[in-house]
Amino acid sequence: MAGVRGFNDPNVQVNPDGLPVWYQQVDPSMSTNAKTLLPWYLGYQGGSWPDAIQCIVAGDNGYTDNQAALNHGLNNHWARNNTPWSWGYLKRSDIPVHFAIAEGWTAGDMYQEGQITSTNPNRATLVSGSVNIPGSPQSADQGGPYLDNNETPGCDKNNINCYPLKWKTIFEFYENAGVSWQVYQDNNNFDDNPLAWFEQYQKASASSSLAQKGIAYLGLEAFYEAAANGTLPEISFIVGPAELSEHPPYMPKDGAWLQKKVVDSVVNGPKYNSTLLIVSYDESGGFGDHVVPFHSPEGTPGEWMEDPYGKFGQIFVGPGVRLPFYMVSPWTRGGRVFTERADHNSQILFLEQWLTARGYKNVQTDQMVHWRREHMSNLVNALDLDHPDYSIPHIPNADAPAMVGNSYVGTSNCQAKYPVQRPPVPYGQQNDTSEALWFEDGYKECVGYLTEGRYLVFEKAGYALTNAGNATHLSISPAVPDHSEKKQRWVIHYSNGEESGLFLISSALEGKWLGPRGTLLPANCSEQAAQVKITFLGNGRGYALEYATGSNEVGLGGKSGFKVWSVTYHN
Repeated sequence: MAGVRGFNDPNVQVNPDGLPVWYQQVDPSMSTNAKTLLPWYLGYQGGSWPDAIQCIVAGDNGYTDNQAALNHGLNNHWARNNTPWSWGYLKRSDIPVHFAIAEGWTAGDMYQEGQITSTNPNRATLVSGSVNIPGSPQSADQGGPYLDNNETPGCDKNNINCYPLKWKTIFEFYENAGVSWQVYQDNNNFDDNPLAWFEQYQKASASSSLAQKGIAYLGLEAFYEAAANGTLPEISFIVGPAELSEHPPYMPKDGAWLQKKVVDSVVNGPKYNSTLLIVSYDESGGFGDHVVPFHSPEGTPGEWMEDPYGKFGQIFVGPGVRLPFYMVSPWTRGGRVFTERADHNSQILFLEQWLTARGYKNVQTDQMVHWRREHMSNLVNALDLDHPDYSIPHIPNADAPAMVGNSYVGTSNCQAKYPVQRPPVPYGQQNDTSEALWFEDGYKECVGYLTEGRYLVFEKAGYALTNAGNATHLSISPAVPDHSEKKQRWVIHYSNGEESGLFLISSALEGKWLGPRGTLLPANCSEQAAQVKITFLGNGRGYALEYATGSNEVGLGGKSGFKVWSVTYHN
């Protein structure tokens, strides 16, 4: 996708062996034709493969394989310790509806799974803020540490995965505060309703609010009807049918039909102008990610623990790899990318901010791990509350899932037609890195506090910050509509840590560094580069750039901020 942190990442991690994490290690037992594997398009052979990979199981989403793939932060064992297919990817042609929804509104390209593991721990995080890693707000007898999809009463060996969970969920806070809420699910919910794993819901009487709102099977038709009538509660939580969940081997194109149906129901409803729809995934589905997860310092309570399986030593349990994430609302329209670090806790933090602004009291959970509350985004900066856009983008049609009677059969049809869904791995065939590291040309407007990983264009009043070439000082030049001028392209680099808000800035044209007083320093003089503070002003006001020492602004003056574009171009 154009304009997001992807295969055009200028800040990609380079490991001690001198290789960027694009190059995953290959064991001789896997192939003698290559020592490394680059990312690769799963449908690269054409023919029927783009259809077969719809029902592929590319990799494993579990705790052990993903911790092994991350390799203590080197992030270079996806092919070896997960699968070679976990290092593959899909293109727009495979998932056009997903692309269109994300680009029609706002995509978050730094949204991470809550825990480096499978479905249940991540969904438990989404509704409570914890999986009870030692040092969490919960006591040891309240369940967990919840690392796997255990739903058998009692604990696994080493006293982990204790079930059921017994701490308070966010919906209990909302219920006590008088907030209206409802879980919408069909009977065939893939066991994906996390509230069902908490003892208080299991023991709730059928007539109780916890049972009726949290674990009853109203069906998705009830959601569509309420959206059409403008009678949705303040908070709705949708749990889709198994076959439409996109959890491998269930097909993305079937999930696209569900996503479009939900989006259409919301945007065509009478309350769209006051609604935010969040589309998120619980875990990775077995796919890898080149961005090493943003995580806490070693030893942080509720985040780090000794691996209970005795394989990895001290490990951080989360946050994990990045996931697809997009926000549909009049306040998020327009092909934008939200760049703040976020995870499942961010959705809780957003709800707390929103409900508090609406006048509710006591809606802040005390069950969330402290480090997440302090360091993950609350998503508020993704919304431009001063400039809503009520127009609705075009979303392509999605084919209805194949059905026999009341059963979805698309995936079973795919598996029957294509008994082999994993294509041959292109060991030794990746001579063209531009083909492996494929990305689209284009741009997106940035919103939220900036993070590394993108080429950026800074524009104000029709002009852009510029390195004119062979120049000794920063200049400006007229902005161009597609933001494609390489001389106007810059890269930011963390300075004083990831969260300081201070950056060093280099030019994409020659690698020159921005120095004091607008000077441009040679590429080999990074130690003399000036620290720049970049502040997101919010609500359509853009970004302020000023030198960290003194109060001098960078580049163009004036009260308005810079509009910042994340660009991906091959030139």
